[in-house]
Amino acid sequence: MPVAINPYRVLAKKRAGGKLSADEIGSVVLGTVSGDWSEAQLSAFLMASAIQGLDLEETRELTVSMLRSGEQWELAREFPGLGDKHSTGGIGDKVSLILTPILAACGQPVVMLTGRGLGHTGGTADKLESIDGVDLAFDRDRCRELLSELGMAIGVATEGAEGIAPADRVLYALRDQTATVDSLPLITASILSKKLATGAAALVFDVKTGSGAFLPEVEEARELARLLVDITLDTGCKSSALITDMSQPLGEWVGHRSEVSETLACLQGRGESDLMEVVYALSEEVAALAGRPLSRERLTDAVDSGRALELFEHWVIAVGGSVEALGPERLALAPHEHVLVAERDGVLSRVENQQVGLLLAEAGGGKGRGRSEIDTGVALRYSVRLGQTLRQGDEIARVYSRGPDADLEGRFADCFIVAEEASPPPLVYERVG
Repeated sequence: MPVAINPYRVLAKKRAGGKLSADEIGSVVLGTVSGDWSEAQLSAFLMASAIQGLDLEETRELTVSMLRSGEQWELAREFPGLGDKHSTGGIGDKVSLILTPILAACGQPVVMLTGRGLGHTGGTADKLESIDGVDLAFDRDRCRELLSELGMAIGVATEGAEGIAPADRVLYALRDQTATVDSLPLITASILSKKLATGAAALVFDVKTGSGAFLPEVEEARELARLLVDITLDTGCKSSALITDMSQPLGEWVGHRSEVSETLACLQGRGESDLMEVVYALSEEVAALAGRPLSRERLTDAVDSGRALELFEHWVIAVGGSVEALGPERLALAPHEHVLVAERDGVLSRVENQQVGLLLAEAGGGKGRGRSEIDTGVALRYSVRLGQTLRQGDEIARVYSRGPDADLEGRFADCFIVAEEASPPPLVYERVG
């Protein structure tokens, strides 16, 4: 049981670069949940931790303390081989929406506790909640019902007196306000305190690298992947990670409704090849780690046969939506369309991918600047890939917004750089685990 320690003492020690004890870290988490630590004190802790760092022991202790601050569901006891997958986030990353019904259609149960957008990325919950009627809130009993009925459960844990990782709900929001989103120890504790609470038997991480990732450099992504996998393994859960590319939007669409529409296209066998390769690679990893290996043929058959799409539709109905809510008129894009074209002959050499995400948020597709609601119709369609040859005037992308904005459209155009030559990055850099 954690004990309360004077916040000033803890903050002064970490600010000076000292190593916090288990009791001191436990006191931070206790103060977060009880409200005894103010937002100013918690913000100071986050900033000191981001600047001075937390070593492996501190990170493990913060993770475990946050995990123990709330419920732990231990679902693998009832659903043997239960798998989970987590992405560190990116632009157009709708892999979770596609992977989950494919695996479930193959008999591999999947639980996925998901969240909303942080920083420049859109969250899985935001995307799914753009479907009319969908209610992602669930507790352990509701999660069990979905797993029993469909073999898949995606949702946001309900916030009770304890709930899952209540400390993270507070710290997660403050990280976005304090520029500490990219701290590896804080990322690790935040992810694992939620993911480990469901009690899956196997947890695979999709750690993004490239210009649209929280950690653009491969070395940083590798360090985070190793940290996530090692601490997960320490808790007794099987774990591995794939480092995948986020140097350009993943798939053709970025935007909440548009990514749901693209998910449907993927489950109908019309998915963009790069996106589907990442989906299948991660699906194979989850199934193998869970002890139920699946061949690429079985995974593609789940799509070609229509089983994965049917299962996704059943899930939408089970959480309050309808098949009609998946129709094009209900997933309509914002009405103003602006085409971005190549201004010279050459090769698409770089995408300022993080800036793409930030600009979409500025256009209304994310929270910020006084907005509490997301415009789920704002979108970008990405027509080319890195390394592709272009002629002057060729279409690169289309932006869908509520009205013309020359300044915003000009900044979108600046995100796509055409040069004389370029090599496309690999889709999957390496496996960790």
